[in-house]
Order: sequence, then C-alpha cells, then structure tokens
Amino acid sequence: MFRALRMLGRLRRAGRVLGAYDVLPPSEWSQFTPPPLRAAKALGLFRRNKKLAVGRSGERLARALTELGPSYIKLGQFLATRPDVIGTEIARDLAELQDRLPPFALSEARKILAEELNAEALATIGDLGGPVAAASIAQVHKVILLPEVPAAPPRRRALKILRPGIERAFAEDLEAFAWAARWMERIGPEARRLRPVALIDTLARSIAIEMDLRLEGAAAVELTNNTAKESDFRVPAIDWDLTTRRVLASEWIDGVSLKDRDQLIARGYDLKRLATLVVQSFLRHALRDGFFHADMHPGNLFVDSEGRLVAVDFGIMGRLDPLARRFMAETLGGFLARDYRRVAAIHLQVGFVGPDHNVEDFAQALRAIGEPIFGRDASKVSMAKLLAQLFEVTRMFDMPLQPQLVLLQKTMVVAEGVARQLDPQHSIWDAAKPILEQWMIEQVGPQARLKDAAEGMTSLGRALSALPEVLRNAEQVAAMLSTNGLRLHPDTAKAIAAAEVRSTAHLRVAVWIGAVALALIAIAQL
Repeated sequence: MFRALRMLGRLRRAGRVLGAYDVLPPSEWSQFTPPPLRAAKALGLFRRNKKLAVGRSGERLARALTELGPSYIKLGQFLATRPDVIGTEIARDLAELQDRLPPFALSEARKILAEELNAEALATIGDLGGPVAAASIAQVHKVILLPEVPAAPPRRRALKILRPGIERAFAEDLEAFAWAARWMERIGPEARRLRPVALIDTLARSIAIEMDLRLEGAAAVELTNNTAKESDFRVPAIDWDLTTRRVLASEWIDGVSLKDRDQLIARGYDLKRLATLVVQSFLRHALRDGFFHADMHPGNLFVDSEGRLVAVDFGIMGRLDPLARRFMAETLGGFLARDYRRVAAIHLQVGFVGPDHNVEDFAQALRAIGEPIFGRDASKVSMAKLLAQLFEVTRMFDMPLQPQLVLLQKTMVVAEGVARQLDPQHSIWDAAKPILEQWMIEQVGPQARLKDAAEGMTSLGRALSALPEVLRNAEQVAAMLSTNGLRLHPDTAKAIAAAEVRSTAHLRVAVWIGAVALALIAIAQL
C-alpha cells in the first residue's frame, strides 16, 4: 500500500506533464485507452494544455519527455528503437529526441574528480575548464594535464564526468517505471502482448552499462582496434590512468564539428567526400565488424586536420551477429539489383520469416516497396525509410522484431541525415554500393569459398587425427551396450521421451545424437 502510494507520487508529475502535452495516451489513440485512464482524463487529472498540445503525437511526446528530464529522455530514446511497441511514426519522431541538458556546477565536477581519482592522478589535472557539452547522464570538460617533465608538450584530455546523484535519480525513476509496467500488464491482453515489464528491464540494463564509463572506454578501444587500418577514420585514445566508473578520460580532438557546415566550408573540406565518408564508415563497421557507433549525430563527429572522420561518445554502440550482417547486406544488395525474390529468399533462409509463407508472395510485397524508388533521383531516396517500410511489411509476414536491426535502422536514419546536411544531393545508394559489393566478394565470392574450404580441411584434419580415439571410444560404447545397455542421465532420458511423443523426426534424431555424444564424452573422461 505505502509502496504503491510512493510510486504514484513519483509518477504524478510525469502524468501531469504528459497530460499537458496530450500524450497520456495521445488523443489519436482514444479508442485504445483503457477505461481507468479514460475516467482519469475525464475528471481532469491529466489536463490538456492547448499551447503545448500541438503537432504530431510523436513530437508532443518528445517535448514532454525532454521537460521531464534525464530518465525520461533515455526512455524516449529507447522507445525510438521499438516501433513494434509505439508505432513507426512516433518512433521516427522520438529518434530526433535531443540528449542535451543544462550543465552542472564546476564545483560538483571537481568534487567528483576528487572522489574518483587517486592523489597522483588528480595532481596531473591542471585548471578544470567549463563544460563543453552536457547530456542527460554526463558532461564533458577540456583539461590540460600538467607536464610530466619540464618543457614537455601539453597533454590535453576530454574528461567525461557523470552527473552528481544521477545513479540514484535513475534508480528511483526506473523503479517507478517498473511498477507502472507491472500495473499495465494487469490491464489486459493487449498490454501484456507489448511486454512492458521486459521492455523496462532491457532499458534498465542498457542504462546500467552507460552508468559505468569504463565500459564506454572499452567500447572505444574495441572500435579503435577494428579500424586500425583505416586511413580516413579514427577514434580518440583512452587515458586509463584517469578513467574510473564515473570519469572517462580520452584524447582531446582538435577538429571541426560536422554540425558546423560553414566552418567546414571555410576550412576547405570537401563536403561531398565527408558525406560519403560518414555513410561508408557506418556501413563498413556494421558489415565488416558487426560493431558500430549507434549515435552518429553531428555533435559526435569531427574532422581533424588530416581530413579524417573522428567519432566521439561511445555510450551507445550497436552489434550485429553474422546472420544479421548477411541479412542486411543481401537485403540492401537485393534492392539495389531489384532482385526482390532474392531479398524474400534471404528472409526465409535466415529464419526471420517462417517457411509457411510463400516466397513469391513475399517478393511481390517487397516489389511494392522497391519499385517506387527506381526512376527517381537517387539523392531523394532514403535507405533508412526503405528499411522502415521493409520492417512494416515483414510484420505482415509474421517476422518478429529484431532489436539489433532496429538499432541499425535508427542509426542509418541519423547517418543519412548527417550526409544530407553536408551534401543535399548526396546519394546514399551510390555511397553504399562499393561497401556492399566488397562485403559480397569477401563473404560470398571465390575468396570466401576458398577460406571456408581451408577451414573445412583444417577441421577434417583435426577429426582424422582424433579418429583412433573415437574408434576406441566406440568399442567401449559397444561393449557397454552389449552388457548393461546404454545408461543415460535422467534429464537426457526425459528429453528422448518427450521427443518420442512429438512427431518431428529430425528432433528425435538430434536428441539421440546428443545422447550418444554425451555418452562418448563421459567415456573419454574415464
């Protein structure tokens, strides 16, 4: 009882603000509003403000979440990756949610540094300058470290410092979110289908990672290692001596922000080249490495004196497993070649669409997406929009949401937007084509087949070298079968029994193979 009152107290301000912006829920969703909420709105508990309740529902929600502060901004950014929960249009509006807040006091920043760093590390920090950027979780300061030896060149660092009390603030808000999610799941089957509890649990895990700046440093190092051979892209080095859970120190970047188009022109940078570089870097990292910067807005991208693209802020990173990478590359390549049947086939091959669907019917649906693109000016065609339409269509064919692909699509929206700001005539298709072709050569072409064959021969060699041992084990298994029979672990026996009940032959075979394999392993340990 008291806990419920406490949670309601925490959520009361949120309800008032969301109601003022007419997003609790949006009036456009009135037919889906549960009766208790309709009654509350009718009683004026969530009074609408005519001056604030203007624009699309997604725009209103973004403004409301910004007013509510850090936890709600993060919630909005997370929801932007879940169009299956909030709808494509609202997700698109939330993708533009800006993570900017007023900075906290310099005295608080100094206090955190004193708490986090040992005396030796703290002594190297000279004058702490004012913040150069402030977001919902942390803010960044520029510092010049004291020289290690007289006349040594200055060492400049960007210090990212967590906001004071942010861990507690997020913990309290997340507790309230979780309580509200559990209450929502009791409303009815539609709310349970959206799995709000699981959604908030995922958000909590994501925020926990962002709250430990050592993990962001590790992400930066991983991206550095992946891109070590690239001459046109780089990552600031991490200074681990000054990095802790609440402080991240990295090399200070002297460069021009991509948000400053006039300055880029004044410095003589080729904006067309930069636009292509942004898109190709993102696609290269996603396809080649399966690890990409997932927050590529202009404030996180710079150009250094050598014309290299420099990325900062690695709090949000995306990962793609090999299956998702193949799906992405072959899907985009298929659309480029207008081979809709191939795109449909890859959906079925990777298991994103079930085998009960007809590949030709699916290809027809994909053709309805792709054909309107061709014949238009390539600079006016959005790859991100194409992927969004693709996900809408695939839901008609029972494709479950793939979170890693949604984050990729969201990042593509941002990267595409940056490229078009730099070069309004930029063709993302022309930029993507060489990256996709290179991936296909490396993964599907003759070189890839030779590599697979070499790996297969290596595996075969290992198997042949182990053959005498396998034969010895087989003799022991035969002897055991002839005397006492095959003794299985009770769990294995239950699995076999369950498989026997089912009619799927291949599953029964798989379970029996697994049982025999376990027996062989057990004998090998004798």
